[in-house]
Amino acid sequence: MRLSTGVPGFDTLVEGGLLSNRLYVVSGPPGSGKTTFCSQFITQGAKEGESCLYVTMHETKSELMQDMAGYDFGFDRAMQSDAIQFLNLVTESGKRTITQFGSDGGLTNRLVAFIEHNDIQRVVIDSTMLLQHFMQDVDSEITGFLSALKQTEATTLLISEMTDPSSYSDEHYLAHGVVFFHNFLEKGSMTRGVQVIKMRGTAIDCDIRKIEFTDQGLNVSDEKVQT
Repeated sequence: MRLSTGVPGFDTLVEGGLLSNRLYVVSGPPGSGKTTFCSQFITQGAKEGESCLYVTMHETKSELMQDMAGYDFGFDRAMQSDAIQFLNLVTESGKRTITQFGSDGGLTNRLVAFIEHNDIQRVVIDSTMLLQHFMQDVDSEITGFLSALKQTEATTLLISEMTDPSSYSDEHYLAHGVVFFHNFLEKGSMTRGVQVIKMRGTAIDCDIRKIEFTDQGLNVSDEKVQT
Protein backbone atom coordinates (compact mmCIF):
# COMPACT_ATOMS: atom_id res chain seq x y z
CA MET A 1 0.00 0.00 0.00
CA ARG A 2 1.27 3.46 -0.90
CA LEU A 3 0.45 6.69 0.92
CA SER A 4 0.13 10.07 -0.72
CA THR A 5 2.49 12.66 0.75
CA GLY A 6 0.10 15.49 -0.08
CA VAL A 7 2.96 17.23 -1.91
CA PRO A 8 2.01 17.98 -5.54
CA GLY A 9 4.47 16.39 -7.96
CA PHE A 10 6.33 14.29 -5.40
CA ASP A 11 4.30 11.09 -5.43
CA THR A 12 5.00 10.57 -9.14
CA LEU A 13 8.72 10.35 -8.29
CA VAL A 14 8.09 7.34 -6.02
CA GLU A 15 5.60 5.30 -8.04
CA GLY A 16 2.52 6.89 -6.56
CA GLY A 17 3.50 7.52 -2.95
CA LEU A 18 5.44 6.20 0.03
CA LEU A 19 5.13 2.54 0.95
CA SER A 20 3.25 2.36 4.23
CA ASN A 21 4.57 1.10 7.59
CA ARG A 22 8.10 2.21 6.78
CA LEU A 23 10.69 4.67 8.07
CA TYR A 24 11.88 7.55 5.91
CA VAL A 25 14.55 10.18 6.59
CA VAL A 26 13.98 13.71 5.29
CA SER A 27 17.32 15.54 5.16
CA GLY A 28 18.64 18.89 4.04
CA PRO A 29 19.95 22.30 5.12
CA PRO A 30 17.89 24.89 7.01
CA GLY A 31 15.11 26.52 5.01
CA SER A 32 15.10 23.90 2.27
CA GLY A 33 11.55 22.64 2.85
CA LYS A 34 11.85 19.70 5.24
CA THR A 35 9.29 20.88 7.79
CA THR A 36 6.84 22.03 5.11
CA PHE A 37 7.10 18.66 3.36
CA CYS A 38 6.46 16.80 6.61
CA SER A 39 3.57 19.12 7.50
CA GLN A 40 1.92 18.39 4.17
CA PHE A 41 2.44 14.66 4.78
CA ILE A 42 0.78 14.76 8.20
CA THR A 43 -2.05 16.97 6.91
CA GLN A 44 -2.73 14.53 4.09
CA GLY A 45 -3.03 11.74 6.65
CA ALA A 46 -5.56 13.75 8.65
CA LYS A 47 -7.56 14.43 5.50
CA GLU A 48 -7.69 10.70 4.81
CA GLY A 49 -8.94 9.95 8.30
CA GLU A 50 -5.69 8.45 9.58
CA SER A 51 -4.42 8.82 13.14
CA CYS A 52 -1.28 10.97 13.14
CA LEU A 53 1.43 12.09 15.54
CA TYR A 54 3.78 15.07 15.30
CA VAL A 55 6.73 14.81 17.70
CA THR A 56 9.02 17.78 18.25
CA MET A 57 11.60 18.99 20.73
CA HIS A 58 11.93 22.65 19.83
CA GLU A 59 8.57 24.16 18.89
CA THR A 60 5.22 24.56 20.54
CA LYS A 61 2.07 23.63 18.67
CA SER A 62 1.16 27.29 18.21
CA GLU A 63 4.65 28.12 16.89
CA LEU A 64 4.47 25.33 14.34
CA MET A 65 1.00 26.43 13.25
CA GLN A 66 2.29 29.98 12.92
CA ASP A 67 5.19 28.74 10.77
CA MET A 68 2.69 27.09 8.40
CA ALA A 69 0.15 29.93 8.53
CA GLY A 70 1.26 31.31 5.18
CA TYR A 71 0.13 28.17 3.38
CA ASP A 72 -3.35 27.01 2.50
CA PHE A 73 -3.03 23.22 2.46
CA GLY A 74 -5.14 22.84 5.60
CA PHE A 75 -2.46 22.38 8.25
CA ASP A 76 -4.17 24.58 10.84
CA ARG A 77 -7.49 22.75 10.54
CA ALA A 78 -5.75 19.38 10.67
CA MET A 79 -3.77 20.30 13.79
CA GLN A 80 -6.94 21.43 15.55
CA SER A 81 -8.75 18.21 14.67
CA ASP A 82 -8.74 14.93 16.57
CA ALA A 83 -6.71 13.30 13.79
CA ILE A 84 -3.33 14.71 14.84
CA GLN A 85 -1.73 14.43 18.26
CA PHE A 86 1.11 16.84 19.01
CA LEU A 87 3.88 15.89 21.40
CA ASN A 88 6.64 18.29 22.49
CA LEU A 89 9.08 16.20 24.50
CA VAL A 90 10.66 19.12 26.35
CA THR A 91 7.49 20.63 27.78
CA GLU A 92 6.05 19.47 31.10
CA SER A 93 2.84 18.29 29.46
CA GLY A 94 4.80 16.37 26.84
CA LYS A 95 6.97 14.74 29.50
CA ARG A 96 3.90 13.74 31.50
CA THR A 97 2.23 12.27 28.43
CA ILE A 98 5.19 10.14 27.37
CA THR A 99 6.01 9.04 30.93
CA GLN A 100 2.59 7.37 31.13
CA PHE A 101 3.94 4.82 28.65
CA GLY A 102 6.66 3.41 30.88
CA SER A 103 8.78 4.58 33.76
CA ASP A 104 11.91 2.94 32.38
CA GLY A 105 13.34 1.93 29.02
CA GLY A 106 13.95 5.50 27.95
CA LEU A 107 12.46 7.51 25.09
CA THR A 108 12.52 4.67 22.57
CA ASN A 109 10.24 2.28 24.47
CA ARG A 110 7.90 5.04 25.60
CA LEU A 111 7.45 6.53 22.14
CA VAL A 112 6.93 3.14 20.51
CA ALA A 113 4.37 2.27 23.22
CA PHE A 114 2.59 5.58 22.58
CA ILE A 115 2.43 4.89 18.83
CA GLU A 116 1.13 1.36 19.31
CA HIS A 117 -1.36 2.23 22.06
CA ASN A 118 -2.90 5.01 19.97
CA ASP A 119 -2.83 3.04 16.67
CA ILE A 120 -0.86 5.86 15.05
CA GLN A 121 -0.59 5.53 11.26
CA ARG A 122 1.60 8.53 10.36
CA VAL A 123 4.42 9.99 12.44
CA VAL A 124 6.71 13.00 11.98
CA ILE A 125 9.72 13.32 14.31
CA ASP A 126 11.60 16.62 14.35
CA SER A 127 14.53 15.98 14.61
CA THR A 128 17.54 13.66 14.85
CA MET A 129 19.85 16.37 16.18
CA LEU A 130 17.54 17.17 19.08
CA LEU A 131 16.93 13.49 19.77
CA GLN A 132 20.56 13.24 20.77
CA HIS A 133 19.84 15.31 23.88
CA PHE A 134 17.76 12.39 25.18
CA MET A 135 20.48 9.80 24.62
CA GLN A 136 23.60 9.08 26.64
CA ASP A 137 25.26 6.87 24.01
CA VAL A 138 24.05 8.33 20.72
CA ASP A 139 25.70 5.80 18.40
CA SER A 140 24.09 2.77 19.99
CA GLU A 141 20.82 4.34 21.11
CA ILE A 142 19.94 5.97 17.77
CA THR A 143 20.31 2.57 16.09
CA GLY A 144 17.93 1.00 18.60
CA PHE A 145 15.54 3.93 18.30
CA LEU A 146 15.29 3.66 14.52
CA SER A 147 15.06 -0.12 14.57
CA ALA A 148 12.19 0.06 17.07
CA LEU A 149 10.32 2.61 14.95
CA LYS A 150 10.64 0.32 11.93
CA GLN A 151 8.84 -2.43 13.84
CA THR A 152 5.71 -0.32 14.39
CA GLU A 153 2.85 -0.19 11.91
CA ALA A 154 3.26 3.56 11.45
CA THR A 155 4.73 5.33 8.43
CA THR A 156 7.38 7.61 9.94
CA LEU A 157 9.19 10.66 8.59
CA LEU A 158 12.31 11.56 10.57
CA ILE A 159 13.73 15.03 9.93
CA SER A 160 17.53 15.17 9.79
CA GLU A 161 19.76 18.24 9.60
CA MET A 162 22.29 16.58 7.30
CA THR A 163 23.57 19.09 4.74
CA ASP A 164 25.74 16.82 2.58
CA PRO A 165 23.82 14.20 0.56
CA SER A 166 27.00 12.14 0.12
CA SER A 167 27.74 12.01 3.86
CA TYR A 168 25.68 9.14 5.19
CA SER A 169 24.83 8.50 8.84
CA ASP A 170 23.16 5.67 10.73
CA GLU A 171 19.67 6.96 10.02
CA HIS A 172 20.29 6.93 6.27
CA TYR A 173 21.47 3.33 6.30
CA LEU A 174 18.67 2.09 8.55
CA ALA A 175 15.80 3.94 6.87
CA HIS A 176 13.71 2.44 4.09
CA GLY A 177 14.01 5.70 2.18
CA VAL A 178 15.97 8.96 2.13
CA VAL A 179 14.64 12.22 0.67
CA PHE A 180 17.13 15.08 0.42
CA PHE A 181 16.31 18.77 -0.01
CA HIS A 182 18.81 21.12 -1.63
CA ASN A 183 19.47 24.86 -1.43
CA PHE A 184 22.01 26.27 -3.85
CA LEU A 185 22.82 29.36 -5.86
CA GLU A 186 22.21 29.09 -9.58
CA LYS A 187 22.96 32.05 -11.83
CA GLY A 188 22.88 34.42 -8.88
CA SER A 189 19.57 33.27 -7.42
CA MET A 190 18.56 30.61 -4.90
CA THR A 191 17.33 27.34 -6.37
CA ARG A 192 15.64 24.68 -4.30
CA GLY A 193 15.39 21.06 -5.24
CA VAL A 194 14.41 17.64 -3.93
CA GLN A 195 16.19 14.35 -4.56
CA VAL A 196 15.09 10.83 -3.71
CA ILE A 197 18.41 9.22 -2.80
CA LYS A 198 17.06 5.89 -1.58
CA MET A 199 13.66 4.19 -1.67
CA ARG A 200 13.43 0.45 -1.08
CA GLY A 201 10.83 -1.32 -3.19
CA THR A 202 10.54 1.66 -5.53
CA ALA A 203 12.12 2.51 -8.88
CA ILE A 204 13.78 5.95 -8.62
CA ASP A 205 16.18 7.94 -10.79
CA CYS A 206 17.95 10.02 -8.07
CA ASP A 207 17.80 13.19 -10.19
CA ILE A 208 17.21 16.52 -8.45
CA ARG A 209 13.85 18.10 -9.25
CA LYS A 210 13.16 21.79 -8.77
CA ILE A 211 10.70 22.73 -6.07
CA GLU A 212 8.89 25.93 -5.31
CA PHE A 213 7.02 27.27 -2.30
CA THR A 214 3.46 28.19 -3.29
CA ASP A 215 0.33 29.18 -1.38
CA GLN A 216 -0.48 25.46 -1.31
CA GLY A 217 2.90 24.51 0.16
CA LEU A 218 5.72 22.73 -1.64
CA ASN A 219 5.27 21.88 -5.29
CA VAL A 220 7.69 19.52 -7.08
CA SER A 221 8.39 20.29 -10.73
CA ASP A 222 9.14 17.82 -13.52
CA GLU A 223 12.11 20.03 -14.38
CA LYS A 224 15.45 18.58 -13.40
CA VAL A 225 18.18 20.68 -11.82
CA GLN A 226 21.32 20.77 -13.94
CA THR A 227 24.36 20.33 -11.72
